[in-house]
Amino acid sequence: MEATTAAGQAAGSKTIADLLPVAVERFADRPAQRYKDGDEWKDISYAELGGISREVSLGLIDLGLAPADKVSILAHTRPEWTWACFGIQCAGCTLVTIYQTNSPEECQYVAGHSESRAIFVEDAEQLAKIRQVRDQLPRLEFVVVMGPAGADLGDDAIDLDELRERGRVRDESDFEARFSAVSPDDYCLYIYTSGTTGPPKGCLLTHANYRAITDAIVNQGVIQPGDSTYLFLPLAHAFAILIQFATLDLGATIAYWSKDPQQIIAELTQVNPTYFPSVPRMFEKIYTLATAGAGDPEQLRQAARIGTQVRQMRERGEEVPADLQEAFDRGEEKLYKHVRALFGTNMRECVTGAAPIAPEILEFFYACGVPVMEGYGMTETATAATTNHPDDFRFGSVGKPFEGVEIRVADDGEVLIKGPNIFKGYYKDDETTRDTLDDGWLHTGDLGRLDEDGFLYITGRKKDIIITAGGKNVTPANLENGLKQSRWISQALVVGDKRPYLVALVTLDPEELPAFAQEHALEADQVHGSAEMNEEVQKVVDEVNSHVGSVEQIKRFEILPRDLSQETGELTPTLKVKRNVVREKYADVIDSIYARPR
Repeated sequence: MEATTAAGQAAGSKTIADLLPVAVERFADRPAQRYKDGDEWKDISYAELGGISREVSLGLIDLGLAPADKVSILAHTRPEWTWACFGIQCAGCTLVTIYQTNSPEECQYVAGHSESRAIFVEDAEQLAKIRQVRDQLPRLEFVVVMGPAGADLGDDAIDLDELRERGRVRDESDFEARFSAVSPDDYCLYIYTSGTTGPPKGCLLTHANYRAITDAIVNQGVIQPGDSTYLFLPLAHAFAILIQFATLDLGATIAYWSKDPQQIIAELTQVNPTYFPSVPRMFEKIYTLATAGAGDPEQLRQAARIGTQVRQMRERGEEVPADLQEAFDRGEEKLYKHVRALFGTNMRECVTGAAPIAPEILEFFYACGVPVMEGYGMTETATAATTNHPDDFRFGSVGKPFEGVEIRVADDGEVLIKGPNIFKGYYKDDETTRDTLDDGWLHTGDLGRLDEDGFLYITGRKKDIIITAGGKNVTPANLENGLKQSRWISQALVVGDKRPYLVALVTLDPEELPAFAQEHALEADQVHGSAEMNEEVQKVVDEVNSHVGSVEQIKRFEILPRDLSQETGELTPTLKVKRNVVREKYADVIDSIYARPR
């Protein structure tokens, strides 16, 4: 790999505050941002991005924002999010991220708990959330609206153009003085964990934390010079924000989605990115699209085995036998090339994180020529701790530690992590900080194992382990991943703690229901209660059960009337199931499943 070691630091960047100014000097004319304007994709150069962010930064200084003041962003992933992000960082302020899907009360909690003095909001919808709780935010002084608000802003908000205009009349020396004064030990970000239980906790992350993990990403070649990254993940989340930092540190390009979830796959083919970070749910959907109507499941598994075997032989420089090559060529013509086309024409690597994914899905994409590498980390590790790499990976593992990161497994199986990327604690929560950090080691709450070559395997969450009435410990994630490989199943939750056996709550994929209805001559609204769908789900349950012992098998299931969602509080912004929320909401359903006569 071409030498890119510590790209930012080698070029003079010591913090995230000076990352963009350094990148602008190095990559001025390269495209930094790509966004969709109508039907056309347009570019913003590094020089233009630097100029905009400088105006935002100076505008904040003109408002009276001081170093270390907290400033929130409440918006979808869009170019303006990045403008605000680096405006905040370069002003020496601390960024607080808020998910665009949060309710007014959730926004109030994060902005209030963090004591934010200012907040950037996307549009009229997000502005309305803040206005609804403004009287509960005594420290909030300024609201900046990114896009057209659709109405008079009144005297309690200003628009982004006005903020930039205020910045244009400031002395530019104020800008350099601010970002140059930022120390690696200063706080870069407060990221509030979306959490599957309880109120979110504010993770305190320094510039040193994110500089260390950004350098590690660059050094390992996860993102490379010249890459184009398609980004739809919420920039409020640690995963996306690290991708943003590393992409811009290298002079690569970020292509922002158009905010329409239904257009993600179409936009992949329009943008033709080389790098695609995502979460398991998106790869599961693409897998469903790729395999729907593609033939017998056993033939697909055989094609995946052949594709994987041939590609790994080639990677090792081994000669492929003629009969195996012929089988591979047939797979290429019938399957592999069509799957690759779903990702555009330039895809070099995808990465998945934030939740478990079935190894079979990773093997399928690899066989088709789309390496989807699984990684692992937490907000508390400044996003990342381990990753697989196309040159060094194992299906089912989350890879090896990044440089400078140490991992060990405690006697009880908990994964412990230490390194320069480990956060400093939870804001205003010393007790939880003491429980989580011990002598520099982060107690992750995840269970795992390390193999002889240093690959980490996550086997479950300490709090998610099901202990049946018979005393059997069961990790539900593997069963749930197996169920979700079905074309028709969107989400699955296996329960059975202190119960005699396991049962599952299943939701159907609303995008696939019309196809099922057509195949079985049903009306769309008849699918949920139909014998045909119950029979189909039972087949999937039987297949999953065939791979485990009797006490780990799912004995019964119930199809819920609708899919889980963020809006109803059942999913996190990265589409992880909030297990406690779902169990509590559907407690009566669970009880009724166990009450059925056997």
